[in-house]
Amino acid sequence: MPHTTCHMSVSLDGFVAGPDQSLDNPLGRRGHELHGWHIGDPRATPADEAAKHWLLRPRGAYVMGRNMFGPVRGEWHEEWMGWWGPEPPYHAPVFVLTHYEHDPIRMDGGTTFHFVTDGFDAAYAAATRAAGDQGVDIAGGASTVRQALMAGVIDELALDIAPVLLGSGERIFDGVESFDFEPVEVLHSPLTTHIRYRRIRGAGPSTGSSTS
Repeated sequence: MPHTTCHMSVSLDGFVAGPDQSLDNPLGRRGHELHGWHIGDPRATPADEAAKHWLLRPRGAYVMGRNMFGPVRGEWHEEWMGWWGPEPPYHAPVFVLTHYEHDPIRMDGGTTFHFVTDGFDAAYAAATRAAGDQGVDIAGGASTVRQALMAGVIDELALDIAPVLLGSGERIFDGVESFDFEPVEVLHSPLTTHIRYRRIRGAGPSTGSSTS
């Protein structure tokens, strides 16, 4: 089984995106405030650079939810190809959870988006096969991460906890009843506290209901 990681920026009150996500506001209202540490805030420090290295290290395959892939809802009525332009940062197969079938989309730089309609377990199994020994990353958003936590497949979880209260939006831990991780590294900057957790050996999957 390949080593599985997840890296998410989160507010103090547990949100990874603000409310009202849209084409013009992909992170929801004020959601961008969680990400200044890696998208050009001049207060970023070497600690933020080290955490950015955690975030961008190459992986063999990725799993993400449809909401993270794009703003299109329901049937695929337009040819949306993701937020990232012609060369997304993944450079590996990405398995997108959706209820609606879609042909694979091949992008520059080695990224191919595959669309999986059979749920998280099927997407994760496909990513595992594609990754070989290079590791799988659970790329988000909140619902997909919750499902991965409940399934007990994440080995390493990195959280960038920004000193921000969003009040509403997409929570990461709703329905997750246990946190079977221990901190192994903590980095600080004025913008966020980066905590890298590792799953406690022998810990089983969390319980609770998940959503797709």
